[in-house]
Amino acid sequence: MKQIEVVAAIIHDKEGRIFATQRGYGDYKDGWEFPGGKMEPGESPEQALKREIWEELETEIIVEWLAKTVEWDYPQFHLTMHCYWCHVSSGSLTLKEHEAARWLSPDQFDNVDWLPADRVVVELLKDKAQLLFMQQRSAAELSKEPELSLDEIKKYRQR
Repeated sequence: MKQIEVVAAIIHDKEGRIFATQRGYGDYKDGWEFPGGKMEPGESPEQALKREIWEELETEIIVEWLAKTVEWDYPQFHLTMHCYWCHVSSGSLTLKEHEAARWLSPDQFDNVDWLPADRVVVELLKDKAQLLFMQQRSAAELSKEPELSLDEIKKYRQR
């Protein structure tokens, strides 16, 4: 069976909502998913995720931490999906490849038809204790985040 490894962004906001996108192409067109995509050779998962979100949404994100790796067998392939807890650092989440997008609060998670592998993550997020833990961890991690020098920012942008 074909193996596919991808990264996905669980983009959250200060209101506790997550960003969901609707696929605009392929076998799973119209299904809802966390945005992301395939890693290129030599890329770390975090680099791939930042690149994919820029390509798909013209948005820069902060990749906070790995929330879940999902292993899922679709009829045509086996998917390994590394899902990262993220937030927007700049940009306006402009849809370049997706049909639609929505910010969903926890009580709205079931309002869209999630793709099977993404549903695994949604079920995790529906556990209010787990979601609260993620939000608290996110706040703690961000408060420790070192400030980047101008040289470091320039080096990052050149990648």
